[in-house]
Amino acid sequence: MKIALLGYGKMGKTIEQIALSRGHDIVLKIDKNITDYDITKADVAIDFSVPSAAVGNLSKALNNNVPVISGTTGWLKDYDDITRLCKERDGAFIYASNFSIGVNIFFELNKQLAKMMANLDKYKVSLEEIHHTQKLDAPSGTAITLAEGIIKNSNYKQWSLENKDANTIPIVAKRIEDVPGTHSVFYDSSVDTIEIKHIAKSREGFALGAVIAAEWIIGKTGIFTMKDVLNIG
Repeated sequence: MKIALLGYGKMGKTIEQIALSRGHDIVLKIDKNITDYDITKADVAIDFSVPSAAVGNLSKALNNNVPVISGTTGWLKDYDDITRLCKERDGAFIYASNFSIGVNIFFELNKQLAKMMANLDKYKVSLEEIHHTQKLDAPSGTAITLAEGIIKNSNYKQWSLENKDANTIPIVAKRIEDVPGTHSVFYDSSVDTIEIKHIAKSREGFALGAVIAAEWIIGKTGIFTMKDVLNIG
């Protein structure tokens, strides 16, 4: 499989290592501020760039009939435009806030727990996410996905970093030097606390999931998620 890496930071470099170890070729590496490139030599594109570049990268892939995987966060105000383009071009697209296999299992556990807790009003839910100081967006895309999973399966209406009213899920976002990405969901009452947590030990889990998604999407058309790739949920 010939892969175009759209974004060649730490994550892009880790994806490269995983892809090469699985017998794939990296035919294109696009770093910052490069917009003129030939993506047609790739069988699939993997985008881990920055929010300002993501929409251009995804559009270029879809307009050239190259299936594309995106793990870039912070650009989702344009998500509907990209999915519309994918449909118009009869293309293939996967976006995930987190490609880790473990995190995607965690997403499903989170939804199931939210359903179980929905009518237990003595428990109040909250989220915490911890990342390294180089992560620019807050809360993380993974934390937002967790919050949305709770909202869809409970009486909560929204999430917020600041608002703490009864219908809002509070999210605490911490940025600490050299820490693994950690996401926790708490249900707290006066008598006990229920907590589920995912701790990422390295970038390799995210990179492996992205490469597996790229392998899976070859030959398909449509808009997919990691639930489709992993056949979970």
